[in-house]
Amino acid sequence: MPSIEKSPEPKSADAKGGIQVIERMMRLLDVLSYYHDPVSLKQLALETDLHPSTAHRILAAMAASGFAEKGDGGTYRLGIRLLELGNLVKSRINIREAAMPLMQQLHQRLGESVNLGVRQGDEIVYVERTSSGRSSVRVVHLVGARAPLHVTSAGKLYLAEDSADAVKEYARRTGLPGYTPTSITTLPALEKELDWVRRHGVAFDREEIEQGLRCIAAPVRDDAGQLVAGLSISAPTDRHKADWSSLLKETADAISTAIGYVSATD
Repeated sequence: MPSIEKSPEPKSADAKGGIQVIERMMRLLDVLSYYHDPVSLKQLALETDLHPSTAHRILAAMAASGFAEKGDGGTYRLGIRLLELGNLVKSRINIREAAMPLMQQLHQRLGESVNLGVRQGDEIVYVERTSSGRSSVRVVHLVGARAPLHVTSAGKLYLAEDSADAVKEYARRTGLPGYTPTSITTLPALEKELDWVRRHGVAFDREEIEQGLRCIAAPVRDDAGQLVAGLSISAPTDRHKADWSSLLKETADAISTAIGYVSATD
């Protein structure tokens, strides 16, 4: 008996319809995300080009699963399930993993050491570094190395985020020890420096931790806008360029975006 060749099965209408429902749900989520206050069904249907009955059916399913929340008067807003999922994603984001590819790109463009530092108490701890292999001076920015906040560019970023009282307390607590002739060792000088950092969005270390070595740092922020790391470029004084700041800011911003930060101007 000759074999009967089966014709290809037609694409499932159910599968196609399922994808369409998902697309509509994503449109509803996008519109809900634009509003701080609950949104009416009529407005949601209007902005998503959905029939009100279709929007209502999808929103009911979203509410049942926690992706939306139904309020008074038939209004809707984003549901708590999205917060739970967002926190789960956030917990899995590793700043170092997100930063390293971008640090390597910056390193390749400039040929100088790129560092990632985080605050621990009154010190900066360097958690990642790309080495230039060109420096003839002893670079302090080794992975795991520590340095006081007030003599490092990344540390100044953190101090600039502190209140005036917190900066005064830091100065009292540490005594602002100097390490080179250019180290900042007085509170008025530190306050003036931090005011400059706030206005320009970058910080400099002008041979303040090690003579012959300069550094510039820009902030890395998380999804809540909190400063979570300082990205810096370090180089011997004769190779250091102040105009690296724009490129450094771009890289720091890209790392921030990778870990969830959204600029107020976006």
